Amino acid sequence: MELFKRQVWINFLGLLPGSLVTVLAIAVAFLRFYDEKDFQFLSIVTQPQLWSNRLTVAALLAALANFSVEWNRRNREGNREVEARDREAERAEREAERAEREARRDRQEARRDRQEVRYRKAQVRYQLDPSEANHQELASVLVALEEYEQTLADTLSA
Repeated sequence: MELFKRQVWINFLGLLPGSLVTVLAIAVAFLRFYDEKDFQFLSIVTQPQLWSNRLTVAALLAALANFSVEWNRRNREGNREVEARDREAERAEREAERAEREARRDRQEARRDRQEVRYRKAQVRYQLDPSEANHQELASVLVALEEYEQTLADTLSA
């Protein structure tokens, strides 16, 4: 049932005006330049000049229809190209946003790792030497961790 698909008919109808112009131009030339002396069956046509004029008008109308079909086809092609560019731009934008989110997440992980290393170092120093300087360092790390915890809470609640 391939014959009854919509696209097949659209393609056929798209070819029809151009083909019709060709056939009508041949008919006009045939009626203009030949008569019943050249072809016996032309005696059937009573007024070849009048029919030639009518076919000329029909050929002009078919040429106009062909122009419209081609105009529409080219506009659709242009629209498809614009839509394809738009889709590509949207895809690139989504990819850039994804890369930005990953970079932000990587920075957050690096910050978290630095905080963790700083905390571990301060803890080990304090355990090895419980001096006031090491105690202050451990306290400042604790303050930084509390700030980081608050930042995370604010981010998650937003």
